[in-house]
Amino acid sequence: MAIETLLKPLFEVSEKETAFDEGDKQAQQRLATVIRLVTKGCQITLQHSRFDALVSRLDAVDVELRGYAYEGAGVGLAALDSVFPWKNRLGDFMAGPGATYIYAVPLGAGMGLARLRRKPEPFLKRLDPVMGWLIVDGYGFHEGFFSRRKTIEKQRVPAHLSAYGRRVFDHGVGRSIWFTSSTRVERVAETIATFSVERQADLWSGVGLACGYTGGVAREAIENLCKLVGPYRAQLAVGVAIAADARHTVGNPSQYVEQACEVICGVSSKVAAQMVQEARKNLPTDGIEPAYEIWRQRLAAQFMEITGDMYQREEAI
Repeated sequence: MAIETLLKPLFEVSEKETAFDEGDKQAQQRLATVIRLVTKGCQITLQHSRFDALVSRLDAVDVELRGYAYEGAGVGLAALDSVFPWKNRLGDFMAGPGATYIYAVPLGAGMGLARLRRKPEPFLKRLDPVMGWLIVDGYGFHEGFFSRRKTIEKQRVPAHLSAYGRRVFDHGVGRSIWFTSSTRVERVAETIATFSVERQADLWSGVGLACGYTGGVAREAIENLCKLVGPYRAQLAVGVAIAADARHTVGNPSQYVEQACEVICGVSSKVAAQMVQEARKNLPTDGIEPAYEIWRQRLAAQFMEITGDMYQREEAI
């Protein structure tokens, strides 16, 4: 029996795990669809690991949802690289047909490593020195979503992560809170408030990415989210802007990212994506501070100015 066939059961997701039984019905359906598509993308990858066959099947998914299928491909490719460590299918895919999915594939890869209980940071050398950190974000999402009691209720962080790895882990945990809260923004804020203050900015940034990319809520809920985020509006905006870039880079923008950018970032999704790309230029990759963090700091500084002005105008009204 091929190893790919043996791996498949490890990456199956039960109906119970995709049962979002609280909140808006449309939002529940959206979240469940996302989880199913990531799972489907993983299963397709384990069945069709040749890139030409794999890509044709991933691209058959509706364009607005296609990123989740590629995220699933990241899950499967990381799993195969874990079993066959002398290969680098993940890196080859990112250098080839998956090159435009610079966010989805490494996020998925982190989920795959978490499922197999593999440490994510050793895989950084297989990926882009800046964007490769997303693999730890994906790892955090998996732990927040599939190990909620340990990660969200008991708020444990894997001891093997580096100091900065723990921060990126929290980006993923923040994304998972959007899902585990069934997009109910009040519940999102209540959950984050239970964490230590030191972790909250990174958690809110993860919420921003999930809110912008996955969405599932009406404009009124996003407006309420802005009221609940408190001093972390700029971090929330960073996550939303990154969602905009993730969608514009592959040409699949959605209504959710557009309204999230307008409300939270104060700019269109196209402008937000351009800001993300500009901030990523000329990043130092040989310093003590990760270039990934410098990139995010540049964005946060810009949004601190924009959202600060927005807040003042709202207060004046």
